[in-house]
Amino acid sequence: MSQPERLIKKYANRRLYDASQSRHVTLEDIREFIVQGEKVRVIEDKTGDDITRLILLQVIAEQEQFGKPILTSQVLESMIRFYGNGLQDFLARYLETSIAAFAVQQEKLQDQVAKLLSQTPVGSLAEIAKQNLDYWTQLQERLVATFVSSGRRPNTPGTSEAAPSQKPRTPES
Repeated sequence: MSQPERLIKKYANRRLYDASQSRHVTLEDIREFIVQGEKVRVIEDKTGDDITRLILLQVIAEQEQFGKPILTSQVLESMIRFYGNGLQDFLARYLETSIAAFAVQQEKLQDQVAKLLSQTPVGSLAEIAKQNLDYWTQLQERLVATFVSSGRRPNTPGTSEAAPSQKPRTPES
């Protein structure tokens, strides 16, 4: 059973109020809720508008200011170029799928590392590498299938229409 969303209200004075804890919260508090796996929904108190995305973008902007950023200037510029572009929806799905896949792989890797401590290292590392290769191959095939089913061709330099798609070779093939 999934836990309910934590409702945060944003008041006209720009303060955020956590209704479940009956206290004011900061962007850092909201970041902590999310890191702990909680779902957060932020609404404008006066209008009732859902402004969750806006607040999450503020949390990201705050995190990007300190330490080493995840979103480099080059990545941000590329993302800006996709807004209004015919591939905007594809990029959104791609990013969502990639981040979800990365999270799954991180979880699997953590599980594998735990097993690795009790098994022979070389055999476990080879199995992790094979699983990762298989997973990324499947992800790429799904993304290409999504792209093809939407009727668009990727504008990737060096690709040819006539070139058949090939799976990476694994030791079993």
